[in-house]
Amino acid sequence: MEQTIWSSVLSIGISIIGFTLKSVFDELKRLQVLVNKTREEIAREYVTKAEVHTDINRVMDRLDRLESKIDRLMEKHA
Repeated sequence: MEQTIWSSVLSIGISIIGFTLKSVFDELKRLQVLVNKTREEIAREYVTKAEVHTDINRVMDRLDRLESKIDRLMEKHA
């Protein structure tokens, strides 16, 4: 009789521990997926240093051209 009760208690205890561990590992896996998606989204939103330098160089080239046009216009009127 005692052996049956002890077996039942152990079975219930092990199943509770197993269910808890499964829940924890499932949640951990879900969080890992969310972190990976977040990393992908962040990488999509930001630009690299090379892209920033390219864009800044394009803006500076345009400003230089505009400056030379203004200089030519000032020379004509002077």
